[in-house]
Amino acid sequence: MDEPGLRFAILGPLRVSRRGTPVRLGPVQQRVVLAVLLLRANRPVARQSLIDAVWGEEPPAYAVNLVQRHASGLRRALGVRLTWTDAGYTLTVPPGCLDLAEFEAALGRARAARDGDDPATAAGAFRAAAALWRGPVCAGLSSPWLDAERDRLAEVRLDADEDRLDAEISAGEHAGSILELRRLAARHPLRERLTTLLMLALSRSGRQADALAVFTAARTRLRDELGVDPGEPMRLMHRRILTGAGAGDTTPAGAGPVAAQLPRPVREFVGRSGELGCLDSLLDDDRGCLAAISGTAGVGKTTLAVTWAHRVRHRFPDGQLYVNLHGFDPTGRATEPAKAIRGFLDALAVPPDRIPTDPEALSALYRSLLADRRMLVLLDNARDAAQVRPLLPGSPGCLVVVTSRDRLLGLVAGDGAYPVPLDLLPESTARQLLGRRLGDGSLRAEPSAIDEIIAGCAGLPLALTVVAARAAMSPALPLSAVAGELREARGNLDVFDGGDPATDVRAVFACSYEALSSGAACLFRLLSVHAGPDVSSRAAASLAAESPAAARAGLAELTRANLVTERAPGRFTMHDLLRAYARELTGRLDSPRFRQDALVRVLDHYLHSADRAGTLLLPHRDDPVTLPPPSPGVRPEQPDGHEAAGRWFTVEEPVLLAAVRQASREGHDRHTWQLAWALAHPLFRRGHWQDAAAIGQAALDAARRLGDPRGLAVSHGGVAYACIRLERYHDAYLHLHEVFELYRGLDDPIGMAHAHRSTAWALDRQDRFREALTHVHRALHLFRQAGHSTGEARCLNAIGWFHYRLADPEKALDHCRRALDLQEKIGDRFDMGDTLDSLGRILHRLGRLGEAADCFRQAIDLYRELGDSYNTADTSVSLGDSRHAAGDLDGAREKWRTALAIFERLGHPDADGVRARMRESNHPID
Repeated sequence: MDEPGLRFAILGPLRVSRRGTPVRLGPVQQRVVLAVLLLRANRPVARQSLIDAVWGEEPPAYAVNLVQRHASGLRRALGVRLTWTDAGYTLTVPPGCLDLAEFEAALGRARAARDGDDPATAAGAFRAAAALWRGPVCAGLSSPWLDAERDRLAEVRLDADEDRLDAEISAGEHAGSILELRRLAARHPLRERLTTLLMLALSRSGRQADALAVFTAARTRLRDELGVDPGEPMRLMHRRILTGAGAGDTTPAGAGPVAAQLPRPVREFVGRSGELGCLDSLLDDDRGCLAAISGTAGVGKTTLAVTWAHRVRHRFPDGQLYVNLHGFDPTGRATEPAKAIRGFLDALAVPPDRIPTDPEALSALYRSLLADRRMLVLLDNARDAAQVRPLLPGSPGCLVVVTSRDRLLGLVAGDGAYPVPLDLLPESTARQLLGRRLGDGSLRAEPSAIDEIIAGCAGLPLALTVVAARAAMSPALPLSAVAGELREARGNLDVFDGGDPATDVRAVFACSYEALSSGAACLFRLLSVHAGPDVSSRAAASLAAESPAAARAGLAELTRANLVTERAPGRFTMHDLLRAYARELTGRLDSPRFRQDALVRVLDHYLHSADRAGTLLLPHRDDPVTLPPPSPGVRPEQPDGHEAAGRWFTVEEPVLLAAVRQASREGHDRHTWQLAWALAHPLFRRGHWQDAAAIGQAALDAARRLGDPRGLAVSHGGVAYACIRLERYHDAYLHLHEVFELYRGLDDPIGMAHAHRSTAWALDRQDRFREALTHVHRALHLFRQAGHSTGEARCLNAIGWFHYRLADPEKALDHCRRALDLQEKIGDRFDMGDTLDSLGRILHRLGRLGEAADCFRQAIDLYRELGDSYNTADTSVSLGDSRHAAGDLDGAREKWRTALAIFERLGHPDADGVRARMRESNHPID
């Protein structure tokens, strides 16, 4: 802008002032042109877009001339820098000259303070932002485009008001917020967040009855006007107020997910009134309770636990956790307590960097997170008391329900568990269950057949459910025929009922199996080949060499027959008795070659799916592996982008780990080491170092059996990486020695270069910088010889980093700049953040603080884009240091507080260093 002292205001009537004196803006259309340009300040606006924004769909024939005339008029009246290029008109507005830009900057500061857990500072910043508004945007001017922008910004302002009120409540200003919340909620009666905040403010002011009345009125209004119920945040606030948690809850309304992991309840649940009463009696014990539901396989332990849990979940406002411990899995691989805890920590949104590797530390973190919470924890299918004890929270507000085939006497005697033994259903309840499934008319029509079915099922709920589904799917088949089939099919499946020979589950399963179509029957048998805890429909398609549509149809048929369960949308699991029956069937009906082909297909499915997802997560891999093409019929997953790939790995991680173990156990050595390679990077991203080390060892064993030097090299490298993460440096160097020898024998300079980089990384973590520098130079030479640009850039940055650590900033700056230039050229955004961070630190040491801050900001943007929380915080500390050195104490405080909030969320010890900076700089931590 050529004219100094010019200030624009559009948050209200359009005003322009020069050194405090109002400026005449010309005719109305010229003011509209200015309004449009200010709303798109510092961005080009195409001439046609400007015409459309000013006149809408019916511009005058001479609109182009009018735009040019108004642009000239604005230049004369204001002395503004309004330029024209092929991209359009650009109005240049410096920082601090436009109230809308100040508003957006204030919002950014406010939300950063909020995210940094500083509600008082956030509330003040939100109030400062709100003070810039004088009325509707560009009030008095009108065009279709301008009207739409006015509505959009009004919504932004309302969002900001909600955020401000949320921060004020969190800062303890709830009483003063009630009047404004009532006014806003009355003006926007269908905006649920305002209602939720009003409920929270009233509750914290001791006015629970008023808060409940607000909820009732809002729910009635939503039902009457929209035909919908309130959303989850409002319902959650209602539950918290009802249970007494709302007034003391410091969590902003709607912030953060509440774990709700319970499986879906069974609709046809009947009986068990005595057991339900026993469980209900535990709710009034304030000391925290533990219930142990025990009984034979298929007796309905999980059904009872899940049904009751859903009935009482409103009593546990902090959520419900669920895990199947696979205590009696046919493979004999029960879920380790540490793995179950990691699943709970993921559900509680604990960042991977905060999850420890030591089992005792895992249990301690889990207990700490549940302290002072009221949660329901369902531990399903436990093997014994030893498997359960690490999963017991210490909080008196939590209630734990355990189900097991074991009687869990140790848990009852040693941990005070309340025993809830579950027996077979009495005849009356079994009849009621069949009536729910088949209809009372069927029961009355063939009472003797019903008696025989109940006797044949021996009161086992699972058997009754399966045979009822069989009959329901064949309504033309008389129940007497079903009873006859049960009678004739006895004698092939071992009984899982605690020794009662009258319970013949095989006969029940056979009846249901024989009613299947040939495709569904084949899929049922092949599912026993799959070792994972559950299977997706697409993996099932690869397993059976079917199209995804055919696999979905087969799984739907199996679900209707109660032979598989859809535990989550698109994911299916099989009861272990059914799995045993399917394994018997495929052993009897299918050839060994048929089963082996299916196993190879499903292993290929996971290998190629993991490879594709891994390429999206890390396009420039250190150790790419060329995979053979998948077997015919395999249909790998096709994740759509970086986020989808990350979600796929999160869901499939237990299945992939099971696939590695199965491949190793059954002699598929190539799949073993290649699956371990494909899974290693996602495990490292999630902080599961122990799992990475375990599958790395399986990969090493497989590669040794194969005598595959490349597999050995890759697998040694993966184990070395895990050892470095676990600070087992001696073991890491031993594995790296093997990596060097193997790649030397393969005449693979790229592999050698990666081994040198890994060695340098291990040395760096031990502060052995000169030795590390030697290895990085060797890696750089090898990468350059091979024309490997990504590796070359990483090495240049590493060399710069080590020169920085060795107090040679000029050399460091040169190498890091060359690294960044190369990364920008090849589009390697995954490594640019590290290089920008290095440059920022070097420039700071050289006293070039403005340039350092720019580098740090760019690095932070990249780290946030990639979801790298630790490096976001680490670089924020450095940015704060640069602002402090430049004399910007407020800017330093803001960045340090942001970093401190992230480190505290991660539970990382670097938080102590940030606190020390703030104390030494006379910045109170609050």
